[in-house]
Amino acid sequence: MRLQLVPASRGVQWLRQGFAIFFKQPLGFAGLFASFMVVVFVALLLPRVGTLLMSVALPLATLGFMIGTQRTVEGRFPLPSVFIEPLQRGRPARIAMLQLGLIYAAASALIVWLSDAVDGGALDRAMQVMADSKSTPEKMQEAMSDDRLQLGLLLRFGLAALLSVPFWHAPALVHWGGHPPAKALFFSLVACWRNRGAFVVYGLAWTAAIVLVVLAASVVLAVLGQRQIMTLLAMPVSLIFWTVLYASLYFTFADCFTADAADAAEPPPSSTPNEETSS
Repeated sequence: MRLQLVPASRGVQWLRQGFAIFFKQPLGFAGLFASFMVVVFVALLLPRVGTLLMSVALPLATLGFMIGTQRTVEGRFPLPSVFIEPLQRGRPARIAMLQLGLIYAAASALIVWLSDAVDGGALDRAMQVMADSKSTPEKMQEAMSDDRLQLGLLLRFGLAALLSVPFWHAPALVHWGGHPPAKALFFSLVACWRNRGAFVVYGLAWTAAIVLVVLAASVVLAVLGQRQIMTLLAMPVSLIFWTVLYASLYFTFADCFTADAADAAEPPPSSTPNEETSS
């Protein structure tokens, strides 16, 4: 695989491509996300073990969405089988994906442990208060205003964002590039850093899209006097946005990497980048 440099403006294009590919096969991507959520729901029924299994499987799940996007780009219908396709490429591929999942699960567990140590269990207490139907608004306010809770949440989200960087391209590099997990994590980190302008714009574009949709919906529903509908629309709209996000991951990889002559299978690039450097 060869690392490619892309302009910052590609961040907006990735967002556009995500929405375009979703609306090209909305039922297909809805099926992928529904399959993913069913697995998540079943896993969460298993105390502790379910959370661990989901952490291990998350890199495989993101890769499945990328394969689904590739199928759609090629004019094929994305089926839920994309989630197990990487495991059908032989024992070395299965071991590599398992190793990647275990690394992600271990790092995620470390983040949770550090965050719990910092907030002193404030997040758990806040969740218990919110789940208790007998909780008063005063108790909820007290739980949510705990400074340790704010610090713990900041640490959780911050470390989770940092963890996503080496894992952003790693599953695809293992699958399409045949890289071992350690090398895939390293080159994912390098690719995100070298193309940080595009990824910053990508994040800002997503933020702007979410804010615009929320504001537009609020204004329209307020004019119509139907503000209560906002609650009903929130769930399907958020599901669409999450699905589009996962669908757009393929384009970030296809732009940042291209195949060497020796690579056997590689997704076609979605654009012509500016510069290349060997990986």
